[in-house]
Amino acid sequence: MANDTDNLVLEHLRAIRSDLDDLKADMHDMKVRLTAVEEGLAGVHRRLDRLDQRVDRIERRLQLAET
Repeated sequence: MANDTDNLVLEHLRAIRSDLDDLKADMHDMKVRLTAVEEGLAGVHRRLDRLDQRVDRIERRLQLAET
């Protein structure tokens, strides 16, 4: 009877470990994907900053902006 209980506990522990391993793999995947999104967003911000600089320069050349 005690042996059956021990086996049941071990079975549950193995299932928990397996689920935890799956969660770790999923978290790693999510971190990789989030990093890619952050890098992409940083690229968008750089492009917007350059566009803002270009618009400022155009406005100055056309004397549309107050200096």
